[in-house]
Amino acid sequence: MTPFLGILMLDTAFPRIPGDVGSPDSYPHPVRFHVVQDADVTRIVRGAPPDPELVAAFVQGAQKLEANGAWGIVTSCGFLGHAQQTLAASVRIPVIASALSLGPLIRSMTDARPIGILTADSRALTPALLHACGLTPEHVRIAGLEGQGAWQRLILAPKHKQANTLDPEEIGSIVETATHSLIAEHPEIGAVLLECTNLPPYVKRIRRATGLPVFDILHAAALMRPHDLLTKGGSHLSSS
Repeated sequence: MTPFLGILMLDTAFPRIPGDVGSPDSYPHPVRFHVVQDADVTRIVRGAPPDPELVAAFVQGAQKLEANGAWGIVTSCGFLGHAQQTLAASVRIPVIASALSLGPLIRSMTDARPIGILTADSRALTPALLHACGLTPEHVRIAGLEGQGAWQRLILAPKHKQANTLDPEEIGSIVETATHSLIAEHPEIGAVLLECTNLPPYVKRIRRATGLPVFDILHAAALMRPHDLLTKGGSHLSSS
């Protein structure tokens, strides 16, 4: 059995490009995806924790990935940080449900300066979610991408309405505009943290726009990687 990183996926239809948590080409090691059926984005990206039955389905997925040989688990949506404690308690391998959980580490590396968060939907990034990931509202400055044309059609729409094509330049332009607004309004931030797991393909643009370090879910995955897998290589596994 080849060890792999397990990825708990929302039930979505939009394309996954390199850099996205849902693309196998984003990783230098084997990965395996487990799609949680009926985990529509509208049931996760909201101002409240997921329904208990949906959390239970994610727990079952985590346990299945562990049983099949996962050495760690991440998820495809930062808003699953609400379930961080529950997911971590359900298995014996490391789990990072949201890149937001990197927040306390980032603060310690940047002299406790505020963290700029780029999120899929700022309306849903509540104090409760921040607290679940070890942060408080005072620690962060938030910019959301909600309502922005192609982003809304791709990422925030229900699965049956999601676009099946993706223009990286169009999305990148939206992300860059939001980044410029974030840094202009909050020049005091010490780093940028990407809540959304669909944002890593645009890290270079974000870094150029801010001149700051940028952190995302792929960094979280790398933190859990066993020492003997630190070199590149290995085939990709697609599903569980």
